[in-house]
Amino acid sequence: MKTYFYFSVFASFVLALSACAGENALFGGKAPERTARTLQTAEAGELTSLLQTLDELAELERAGSWFRGIGLTESSLRERTGDYAGSVAAAFKELSWAYGMGLLNRADLVQGVENIKTIQGDESITITVDAILAFLKNQWEAAAADLSQQFCEADEPDGFGRWMILVCAIELSPDDRQAAAAYRAMRARYSQFPEYWYRGARAFSGIISAEFAENCINSSPQGPYAEECRKILALFTGLRSDDGLSIKTKREIETIITLSVNTGNPQILESLLPLIGLPDNPYTIYAVNAMRTLSNLPGFNDYFSRQAGFSRGRLAERLSYIARG
Repeated sequence: MKTYFYFSVFASFVLALSACAGENALFGGKAPERTARTLQTAEAGELTSLLQTLDELAELERAGSWFRGIGLTESSLRERTGDYAGSVAAAFKELSWAYGMGLLNRADLVQGVENIKTIQGDESITITVDAILAFLKNQWEAAAADLSQQFCEADEPDGFGRWMILVCAIELSPDDRQAAAAYRAMRARYSQFPEYWYRGARAFSGIISAEFAENCINSSPQGPYAEECRKILALFTGLRSDDGLSIKTKREIETIITLSVNTGNPQILESLLPLIGLPDNPYTIYAVNAMRTLSNLPGFNDYFSRQAGFSRGRLAERLSYIARG
């Protein structure tokens, strides 16, 4: 029976995430319960109601209200409507988000998708899984060809399948203005997805690329895409690529300073020292000016003066300037 069969596909995604993400796994590390009663209820549900719920989930995402488990909920709903390709894509969306947030490593992400290939069933499942595997291997032409068989703009212009198709397009041809415009139009729905920002940062140029890179870092500072985006910001501001390792976004700078002030601990500012030692750039200037406002706080001036004495060159000069307030 196709519905019962497909739930094993759905569960394999959940179990892959649960096994690899530890305490951060969905549903407390357990796959959702699937009983005969659940299947009967799902099959008896009205299609109109299921589609309305899917529309509501999409609007939640567009409002920036992504939460863990929403992709798997969408996957289950799409399976009940018979949209098997959409169900696989929605489950992959959950895993993709977890990877982008650093909750899942890449090997486990790929393995979670490859597990689906061991299951026989609806042809659309096989095509979609092959497309996702090609996508993960940066085989953009092959991925786009398979994805285009399963997803069209008329169904859902900003659905995850369409997003993957547009990733393929901008990776293959960053100068494709139509694909770039369609990609940027999706930003509301994927504002919580580091990879959405990362792909845009890679494909676009100038201030748009820098904005996407900042948003990628802000969404997941320790995630797998942050380092490359820091290098993109460094090059954008005229620095060397390697200087990107010291770059902090304005939001990161504000977060570090706020924590330092609220705890009365100037040592927390140490993570900003590599940044303020860089050649002139907007992020360094922002950090220096922000830190200068702290010089009158108890203990902070002493910290800046002491660090200036330990430092050399540009860093020492900037710390001395900060200490003067």
